[in-house]
Amino acid sequence: MSRQELKVLLRELKKWSAPATVLLSLYIPPGRPVSDVVNMLRQEASIAQNIKLKRTRDAVESAITSAIDRLVTINKVPETGLVMFCGQNFDTNEFKCYMFSPPEKVTVYFYRTDKQFHTEFLEDMVETSDVYGLLIVERDQGTIGLLRGSRIEVLDEEEGYVPGKHMMGGQSQRRIDRIIEELYHDFLKSFGEKVNSYFLPYLESGKLKGILLGGPGYAKKDFYDSDYLDYRLKKLILLPLVDIGYQGEAGLREMVMKSKDLLKNQKYVEIEDLIEELKYHMAKDDGLVVYGIEEVNKALSMGAVDKMIVYDEGRPELEKIAQEAEKYGTKVYIVGEEVPEAEWVRKTFGGLVGKLRYRV
Repeated sequence: MSRQELKVLLRELKKWSAPATVLLSLYIPPGRPVSDVVNMLRQEASIAQNIKLKRTRDAVESAITSAIDRLVTINKVPETGLVMFCGQNFDTNEFKCYMFSPPEKVTVYFYRTDKQFHTEFLEDMVETSDVYGLLIVERDQGTIGLLRGSRIEVLDEEEGYVPGKHMMGGQSQRRIDRIIEELYHDFLKSFGEKVNSYFLPYLESGKLKGILLGGPGYAKKDFYDSDYLDYRLKKLILLPLVDIGYQGEAGLREMVMKSKDLLKNQKYVEIEDLIEELKYHMAKDDGLVVYGIEEVNKALSMGAVDKMIVYDEGRPELEKIAQEAEKYGTKVYIVGEEVPEAEWVRKTFGGLVGKLRYRV
């Protein structure tokens, strides 16, 4: 399967959801005997018979049976591995089962039935840009994320318990201070171990280009100065550390935009800057914003379009314009729901908007 075909399939798979854990995802790395995987699925089929709700039970058994039926037709897992997605759409009763070899090697053996398909292991194969690690840490909270192309992804959010200072005085105060210090150290250590588990695979694959580290107080510096992180990851932390007031996805987005100078030529930052530039020119009404298929095509033919944003929703006419634009030296950004203001592009401009080099 080519990268473009995979991109189209992932877009389709992400639309699927279910009210129960009936959608099957299976990743098989090369070298894994097919017979082992088939035996595992047969065991899972036996376990599924214990599901009380008949509709859920039938849907899980159908997904597993379909996966087995496809696997027994092959003798060996291909060189890049195998991926399978099988399941029923409860809204339409449509059932599909996909089995394919991805464009890059599958590195995990993974099986799960869930309320959505697990496509995260394939995202890197269609996203060619560099990956940056994102960390927000404070006394007893932390967020681990990734900046990948135009997408910010929350990988994990950690919480510990580190009480504030007490005012008991004397030996009791010193003892409590030591306990608080130990709890603080334990949280940072645990957070560091979790970061290592997420980021080292990206480092070892050569995709991790840097790490942003931020937080609201002194914890980020304590985390940086100590040895909570693998030394190879610590070398990738970009300085200065970032003062940030939020955890979660909002905090990650704020940290990325505060670090624009450290992330030059990074797709997410460029898109956000272009959106702000479009809003500026619209407010000035200076004629440097173009939208609509006919108007954009006309401006492209004149070589007047400097940059362009296309909302990725599988419309062939927009995909054709995006391909054509690159022939004219136009910088094209394909965006989806992962970009905060992509919905603004879709609703305001019908999914297509450009910034002109000059008025036409």
